[in-house]
Amino acid sequence: MNIFFKIIIVFSIIFSISGCLTFNTISYEVQLDPYGDGKVYVLINDIRSDSFNQKELEGDKKNLFEFLLKSNDFIKQMKDEGKSITKRELFVEDGKLNGKIQYSFDDIINVEGIVYESPYYFLTVAPSDSILSTNGQVMVSKDYKRIVWDNSIKVLKFKMFVADTEAGSLKSMAEFYQEKK
Repeated sequence: MNIFFKIIIVFSIIFSISGCLTFNTISYEVQLDPYGDGKVYVLINDIRSDSFNQKELEGDKKNLFEFLLKSNDFIKQMKDEGKSITKRELFVEDGKLNGKIQYSFDDIINVEGIVYESPYYFLTVAPSDSILSTNGQVMVSKDYKRIVWDNSIKVLKFKMFVADTEAGSLKSMAEFYQEKK
């Protein structure tokens, strides 16, 4: 499954509503420990809703502010995926709602499908996915894009473009977060 769809699944519940949360970019910093475990710091930039009506918008607000930010069910769901959430927060910067998530993992495969095959770590994404930056090497083929890191690198970094949040009718979630404070 490409990284874009995994991100959307993780950060929004779309089973019961047709609105969806999206964001501009997502950045990962993966700190590796010697035994294959480690910590991940995720930064999500400019969270928005693509809702078409008030009911969908209310569903997106509930998913973001109650489920993702506060729910123990979210913590449990992530634990089932091998991610032990240690911190989650939302904050407004430059008028945009951003999010931070920190988690630990026991197996690198649980970090967006990163694979370790000595002496390299690699992340494979769809050819349509946009890798904005990384401290690894990007390899491109017609079937996929792959970020490769030598195992001497102890902090894997990458930033992905998700959606153009300035275009279209996406609603910024920043104003709703300010209402909750």
